[in-house]
Amino acid sequence: MPDTEGIAHTALLVMDVQAGIVDWFANSGDLLKHIGMAINAARSAHVPVIYAVVTFRKNYPEISSNNRSFSALKQRPSPSQETTATTLIHPAIAPQDSDIVITKRRVSAFTGSDLEVILRAQGITHLVLSGIATSGVVLSTLREAADRDYALTVLSDCCADGDEEVQRVLTTKVFPRQADVITAEEWITRLTQ
Repeated sequence: MPDTEGIAHTALLVMDVQAGIVDWFANSGDLLKHIGMAINAARSAHVPVIYAVVTFRKNYPEISSNNRSFSALKQRPSPSQETTATTLIHPAIAPQDSDIVITKRRVSAFTGSDLEVILRAQGITHLVLSGIATSGVVLSTLREAADRDYALTVLSDCCADGDEEVQRVLTTKVFPRQADVITAEEWITRLTQ
């Protein structure tokens, strides 16, 4: 029998899985497969699926020259990023009408978005995290969510980072201090128990 009380207050966050970001990771096939499994299981269990995408307006007015992560983007003239291929969620795990998509303007899914408003409105107290990069959006969102007193789970095989050692250290040493770190398959089993 499913744990309907826990499930009722849980949401799956799928973060920064835009086609342009996924393409940076040569071995993204397994990642997308695992994320897809988690998404399908969440939908089947009526767990909200919330996608977080990072986008900026034309000419990047949100980016300060002091921001080391994003300031290089500001050097390149571009059309509105909100309409470019780099901001579209990868088609292999595209959202459905029942899913929620939030736009963020920084690394954390909370910063520059309305995520907190959505979570409060839905009564969500437990976040299940997935996304790219583990040392970026997953780490930043985990830290901020922990400070906001959310219960946390990280799906280790639904996260990717450009540095394998960083991935290993975060998922085996850092994240377990504030979250359960399990595989998508383990989480799916918990959903159906």
